[in-house]
Amino acid sequence: MNGLRALTAALAACAALVALNGPPAAAVPKPASAPAPALATAPMSAPGVSAAGTDWSVAMTDSTMARFTPSQIGGWSYPVGLYLYGQYLVYQRTHNPKDLAYIKSWVDRFVDSKGAIGQSFNNLDSMLAGRLLVILHHETGQAKYKTAATKIRNRLATYPRTSDGGFWHSTSDSRAHQLWADGTFMVNPFLVEYGREFNDATYADDETTKQLVVYGTHLQQPNGLLKHAYDESKTASWANPSTGLAPEYWCRAVGWYGMAAIDVLDDIPANQPRRDRLLAILRNLAAGIEHYQDPATGRWFQVADKGTHSDDWTETSCSSMFTFTLSRAAEQGYIDPHYAAVAQRGYQGVLAKVALGADGRTNLSDISIGTNVGDYAYYIGRTRATNDFHGLGAFLIMNEQLRRTTGSGSPKAGE
Repeated sequence: MNGLRALTAALAACAALVALNGPPAAAVPKPASAPAPALATAPMSAPGVSAAGTDWSVAMTDSTMARFTPSQIGGWSYPVGLYLYGQYLVYQRTHNPKDLAYIKSWVDRFVDSKGAIGQSFNNLDSMLAGRLLVILHHETGQAKYKTAATKIRNRLATYPRTSDGGFWHSTSDSRAHQLWADGTFMVNPFLVEYGREFNDATYADDETTKQLVVYGTHLQQPNGLLKHAYDESKTASWANPSTGLAPEYWCRAVGWYGMAAIDVLDDIPANQPRRDRLLAILRNLAAGIEHYQDPATGRWFQVADKGTHSDDWTETSCSSMFTFTLSRAAEQGYIDPHYAAVAQRGYQGVLAKVALGADGRTNLSDISIGTNVGDYAYYIGRTRATNDFHGLGAFLIMNEQLRRTTGSGSPKAGE
């Protein structure tokens, strides 16, 4: 995060927008599992129709803000939190005050003037949007955001764990004792950034690296990829009775882990005791990602290792996540430099899935909707949505990385 404190100007520029949404709410109107709003159904043009020079991040955030006000975009949830984190990355580059004001207006629906937030944080999914609390404290200095973020930090002190210390995906009976690769991104980037912002890095660095190593140890397989989930009790319907592992490599679950590893490695010191182990996991993961890249499109498949099956399909959110992970890891020296070229192929593949609709707004296609743990048929049968926030957020994270490292700035979609 940069040190900008531009909220006064931002809110002035967007006063009409904030007025439209009314004053901040003192309690959360919807639970963490509140569904996202209906997806946009604007007619889509063919990919690659727009002129060169399009800033796809700006086009996508402008399109999304035009479709939804902060009060309409959805409740406190990880998909909306992911998208708004991506929008913040765009703001860091463009410094457009409306982007930050929009994020603040959304967060202030759930955090009152004293920092109270009506969430119990009984599942990791509900913690991802906490990253925005740290960001807003950094940008505004307002103590209420620290108060709200600290509620998540304190919840982790009593949050249930596996016998080797991994956070359960949820405290609910149906997900007790389970580690889902998804959960690594739900909590660890928030926690490592919380530690840096609020002088709690000793705990945060230790906890986040521990979580990633515990999850990686259970989930990563010899091919480098991670199974979607692990059940220590081995009682879940999907769990292998001998290993406790889920049967498939669901691509977005693998992508969540890759991005979480990058965010933590970028923040922890070089002498952190688990850093080398985490780098080894990441390097094995990178090799697996490269191996299963679709040579025809540059993207990756919904079930990552079964791209030769006729009914498997390339999925946009995980393709964005893998592209970001490889590009950033190569840039930082975490993995071999040749992976930057693998990321470039992924980038071009994802850009082929973005287009302008008849309304002039962006549409991003072939995004898997939210997904539980299941078998091959379950993953393949998931709805392939357009403009789902899982995809929009992942695209923005990827695009802000790739447009900077490629030097091309604004490549055409479809090229």
